[in-house]
Amino acid sequence: MTVTGIITALIVGLIVGALGRLVVPGRQNIPIWLTMVIGVVAALLGTVIANAIGISTDTPGVDWGELLIQVLLAAVGVALVVGVAGRGRRSTL
Repeated sequence: MTVTGIITALIVGLIVGALGRLVVPGRQNIPIWLTMVIGVVAALLGTVIANAIGISTDTPGVDWGELLIQVLLAAVGVALVVGVAGRGRRSTL
């Protein structure tokens, strides 16, 4: 993997993280850097899964199937982090 490939993966990861956060309903009280980390991990894992099941191919332009998998993984990641972070907080009503 080249430096350009790593930079591209980071940029795609940031976009995927933002899209994943938009998919999850409700308010997410997590910092933006954590959303970015979730997006990068989801982008990398989504690429691996897409390659494993034969969705990802060398196509010109955007590979929509791979992007869908990445965004879904990011949404699941954001929901899990919000759920775990929400359990640790107590409500004072």
